[in-house]
Amino acid sequence: SIDDENINSQPFMRWRERFLFGMEGVNRASAATGEIKGHYFNVTAGTMEDVYERAEFGKELGSVIIMIDLVMGYTAIQSIAKWSRENSMILHLHRAGNSTYARQKTHGMNFRVICKWMRMAGVDHIHAGTVVGKLEGDPLMVKGFYTTLLATQSEINLPQGLFFAQDWAALNKCLPVASGGIH
Repeated sequence: SIDDENINSQPFMRWRERFLFGMEGVNRASAATGEIKGHYFNVTAGTMEDVYERAEFGKELGSVIIMIDLVMGYTAIQSIAKWSRENSMILHLHRAGNSTYARQKTHGMNFRVICKWMRMAGVDHIHAGTVVGKLEGDPLMVKGFYTTLLATQSEINLPQGLFFAQDWAALNKCLPVASGGIH
């Protein structure tokens, strides 16, 4: 399961209580099924001190994964990615805010650029979209996003929007995750 991307810490749902209830649900589901379960706790906050506090609390509760929003900014993303490596936590990035610059076809930025930046920043998972649902995209374009996140080398493939060959060398892959939100 996953926190909604826009959840922060509002009067009707404080982050600490949400994390406690979330882990209670994870533990209950794991006990009932005998399977490993998890929840993407959104640690996005207004300051890095608050982000780290939330991430530490999630780790203390036994979570192995945390989530951040794209809107927190590239330096903050890279900082929490570094923290995640040092603390053996999986880092999931939600695309919250992506449409503000990706939907404008003339002056916007293609999501493939974000895929590359997030891979370089050290993100482990990213909402990469599907061919149906709220993250729009034709099948070839979405396949191009996945290729950008997973390939160790990419070749020119114009239908997928890959305009030049690239060798990613030893850079870690970033797992594309399909959104559950289908409207």
